[in-house]
Amino acid sequence: MADVLLTFAGTEGALGVSEVARRLSLSKAVVHRILRSLVSRRLLAVEGESGNYRLGPAAATLGARALRDLGLRENALPILRRLQYETGETATVSELVGVSRVYLDQVPSHQEIKMTVEIGRPFPLHAGASSRSILAFSTPDLRRQILEGSLRALTPRTIVDRAELEAELARNVREGVAASFGERQPGAASVAAPLLAADGHAIGSISVCGPVGRFGEETVRRLYPLVRSSARELSRKLGWEDKEK
Repeated sequence: MADVLLTFAGTEGALGVSEVARRLSLSKAVVHRILRSLVSRRLLAVEGESGNYRLGPAAATLGARALRDLGLRENALPILRRLQYETGETATVSELVGVSRVYLDQVPSHQEIKMTVEIGRPFPLHAGASSRSILAFSTPDLRRQILEGSLRALTPRTIVDRAELEAELARNVREGVAASFGERQPGAASVAAPLLAADGHAIGSISVCGPVGRFGEETVRRLYPLVRSSARELSRKLGWEDKEK
């Protein structure tokens, strides 16, 4: 199926069943079945008069998403490297995906005992600093959806009481940064700040994370401005207008 779809990526205009079958050395029956499956998923569309196939709206969405992710990661990497150097801890960048958050990239700490993250795995928006910093600056609809849904406990320290979570989110908005201590993963701590789009709503977050024993009160206070300024710098690169400059 992937080979059939990629055939259209390098072609201008539409292709018919016979042409795709010829290029891939497949039978017309097999190609026709694959094409119909791709159409059902809106990855391809059928042209009315000719009956040929062209890339569909879902393919455009995937391409735009891939470019956005690539741009976010490329712009984030030098900032993450600097943040890791300044803090000595693992620096990460996350993106909002639907009603979840995923890690896009990380620059791991050089310390022997360190925290690393799982790239691409979705995490809920109510648990942990990277998630809460996104939720605090999310659209009202998304915040309402999360708060009115099931707040599942990932660890004994996950905030699952709605009133308590709302109070914490209000604090995150005031301070422009969030901290967590074992909320998503036992023994792990993090400080995170939101990545803001042009409309002022969060599309992701930047964080530093490590063993909870290294994240004492004094350390966390030192990390706040470093993480916050890094997130604001990346947000500006992504089109957010910093009115406090």
